[in-house]
Amino acid sequence: MNLPENRRGFLKIATAAFAGAAISTSSKVTEAYETAGRPWDHKITKVTTFELLHKLKRPFGVSVSVPLSTTRSALMVKIETNSGLVGWGETGPISGARGTIDNHLAPKLIGQNPLQYRQLWRSLWGANFGNGLAVGAVEMALNDLRGKALGLPVADLFGGRLRDRVPVYGSTMNYIEGEEPEDLYPRQAAARAKEGFKALKMRLGRYSVAREAKVARAVREAVGPDVRLMVDGNAAYTLRSAVQMGRVLDELNFDFFEEPLPQSPRYAGYPELRDKLPLPLAGGEAVDSRIAAKDLIDRRAVDIIQPDAALCGGIGEALFIAEMAALSGVRCIPHCWGGAVSIAASVQLLSLLPDPHWGLPTDTPLLELDLSENPWRTEIVKQPSQVVDGEIAVPTKPGLGIEVDEDVIREYAV
Repeated sequence: MNLPENRRGFLKIATAAFAGAAISTSSKVTEAYETAGRPWDHKITKVTTFELLHKLKRPFGVSVSVPLSTTRSALMVKIETNSGLVGWGETGPISGARGTIDNHLAPKLIGQNPLQYRQLWRSLWGANFGNGLAVGAVEMALNDLRGKALGLPVADLFGGRLRDRVPVYGSTMNYIEGEEPEDLYPRQAAARAKEGFKALKMRLGRYSVAREAKVARAVREAVGPDVRLMVDGNAAYTLRSAVQMGRVLDELNFDFFEEPLPQSPRYAGYPELRDKLPLPLAGGEAVDSRIAAKDLIDRRAVDIIQPDAALCGGIGEALFIAEMAALSGVRCIPHCWGGAVSIAASVQLLSLLPDPHWGLPTDTPLLELDLSENPWRTEIVKQPSQVVDGEIAVPTKPGLGIEVDEDVIREYAV
């Protein structure tokens, strides 16, 4: 190839080359859209909810579960399109979530293009009086659907992941009928640590601080100093008893104390408790939108905020809350206590969250993985998420990256 003898000639060649590259790139983008099934032609044709119910083999629960739970439930949402693509979402079947979806949100979606995310998001928050559970399930399903339409994992829809693997903490050690926590908790903790879990959370608050301080100490001794430990108080403490237990947990090098006081109204008492606790205070799983989260952040009520995508309005809302929290120096470790769909959504969310500082990643946000009896975690997907060396790989398949078995969903539906 002969090089041009002057600047003008060089610019002509460069311009032609750039135009050719642009055309080539444009054709590749068009080809990708065509391969995905012409996303601009997708229309939502049907929205279906499934309330699931499972009878537990052994009743279990948290500190305030009186009596212990004998069943487990969930609410699944399926959004269908004229192209055959389907999106799935999950939330809890409480606070009128199912009725809100069936009677108010579904009619807004029929006939709409799932790729019109911003427009649909606004309409979902319209006249439903802020039902974050209902919006969360639908938004989750919409993201699963639009990811499939574009051939992209959900994380790529929000700018691309920051990590390919997400660290996990096992949410275990619940109160079980016929078991004493002094015996059960250390045994479970040791077994999970042997399985490769590097972080574990237990429930405390059902019994006195004096009794359960011994339980916490026994768990620490069972797993050693290198396994990270957390406690969920599940709203069972007063300000005084929470401080007492907090001192014990701090002495045992626990990572954080989650929601020891009642959550409402507006997490009353949390700013005072945060000032008195010697270890980080976590909370916020009950926030139902960015507005509620902002109130918690502005009041400096917690050190770690825990939005749940299934409860606060979806993946996008939880991501917004995390970014808002970061502006105030509040860490974000999302809450997740659901099945495979909610777990998949949380994994995609966590892949997007930055580490809380610019140094080496020693405080990377973790995924809460419920390890109790939960058929929605293990049975409703063809390939449940696998924990390897304390982490879960972020799926690279389109959408949430999971394949839901609708036959199993219908078996549990009531």
